[in-house]
Amino acid sequence: QVRLVESGGGLVQAGGSLRLSCAASGPIISINNMGWYRQAPGKQRELVATVTSAGRTNYADSVKDRFTISRDNAEKTVGLQMNSLRPEDTAVYYCNAQFVLLGSKWGQGTQVTVSS
Repeated sequence: QVRLVESGGGLVQAGGSLRLSCAASGPIISINNMGWYRQAPGKQRELVATVTSAGRTNYADSVKDRFTISRDNAEKTVGLQMNSLRPEDTAVYYCNAQFVLLGSKWGQGTQVTVSS
């Protein structure tokens, strides 16, 4: 069974940094896009950043120049370095991967809380 496991969330003061990691495991043939999404209380889940298997990245405007997504194809991991965090970045962050033949999968989510 394919799984995505996130780690690295927590509580940080505004202006601080956190790094999220996500590791894929199981019978994986290949992974296309990987990415991070977030969902704040009372809001819809939204895209934060994605990265293709070739390393092309895409960011939400709200996190550009503050967050950096990275990927290790050999290790089947994706990371999100979050700098200059703001209270409005508070949300549950979800890892997503587009698996060849298996479709889209989500991690269980990790809470990020930024205090003012």
